[in-house]
Amino acid sequence: MNGHHDVHSGLHSEQGALQGEHPGRMRDPVVKVLDLAWLEFEKPDLQRAEVFAHAFGFTTALRTADELQLRGTDPGSPCVLIRRGTRSRFAGPAFRAADSADLLRLAGATGPRPMPLPESLGGMSVNLTDPSGLRVRVVADTYDLPALPVQEPHILNVGHAPARVNGTQRPPRVPARVQRLGHVVVQTTKYRETLDWYLRYLGLIVSDFLYYPGQRQRGPVMSFIRCDRGGTPADHHTLALTLGPSNRYVHSAYQVSDLDALAAGGEFLREQGYHRSWGIGRHIQGSQIFDYWRDPDGFMVEHFSDGDMFDNSLEPGWAPMSASGLAQWGPPATKDFLGISPGRESLRELRAIVGALREDNEFDLSRLRGLLKVANS
Repeated sequence: MNGHHDVHSGLHSEQGALQGEHPGRMRDPVVKVLDLAWLEFEKPDLQRAEVFAHAFGFTTALRTADELQLRGTDPGSPCVLIRRGTRSRFAGPAFRAADSADLLRLAGATGPRPMPLPESLGGMSVNLTDPSGLRVRVVADTYDLPALPVQEPHILNVGHAPARVNGTQRPPRVPARVQRLGHVVVQTTKYRETLDWYLRYLGLIVSDFLYYPGQRQRGPVMSFIRCDRGGTPADHHTLALTLGPSNRYVHSAYQVSDLDALAAGGEFLREQGYHRSWGIGRHIQGSQIFDYWRDPDGFMVEHFSDGDMFDNSLEPGWAPMSASGLAQWGPPATKDFLGISPGRESLRELRAIVGALREDNEFDLSRLRGLLKVANS
């Protein structure tokens, strides 16, 4: 023993649930979705949105007077659909089903019939509403865009076996090329009901639970949820749900090739005058190297690289939630990232707290105390 204390020890438990706690999955779900397909937004200024998107690393797949489709370099559907609207808002996620038979099975269990998607996307969709009121599409048989040229990872000299000899390292300060959509995080006042809905109807499974310190007996307040692809690894989380005083979008994340692409791309964004919310660092749950930015409409978006991949054999981890426990290394979580910096967003959340405490939902006074303790940790 050398007396060294790991400040992160105990933040992620590999032991799984205690007796009687949530198992993190449902037996015999209706379907098992394969991945996120895309995210949908409404914004009043599509030109401004496209300028930021290109600086962030997206490529335009389609542009009309009323719609913008943004893609990464991976083959498949666009990552983001933005339609012209009178105000900026998150319209909801779309998940990819294995095939159209899954859509019929889902329709039989929930009621809505499969409907054709617009010609630019192809395929069919079942449109659902989760318990927090968010529209959720489940799609199948959509068109696949071909792959685009990729941003190659840099060759690294690691340890004592150099892979790069007589060559320098000069990552260009250009936009990081987004490869694909990774995950979306949403807040809900009905956390447990919403969690169980995604597990039951979409077959998602939990990778990690977080609970408020001193409140584990009341159950978790956040879950990082992945797709169940059997023995095929999936992202540590495709969807993350967190309890809060309002139902809202928190952030979405997009994979880039490596740390150099993420860091140099961040310098490019900074030079263009965009606002970094938090970063660069490495998360604990999911292990991603991260860098968070605000787009001109205030939506938080993340570049990430080197995330965990789990198959369905791994049981959920359990850990206390804390601001300091969000990263293994990196700067402290900012007030902007935590949603407590002075401004319109924090004022909306403050009003939401007052409203939520008056309503019948899971966000009560005890949960508010837990949230405030996390924000001040």
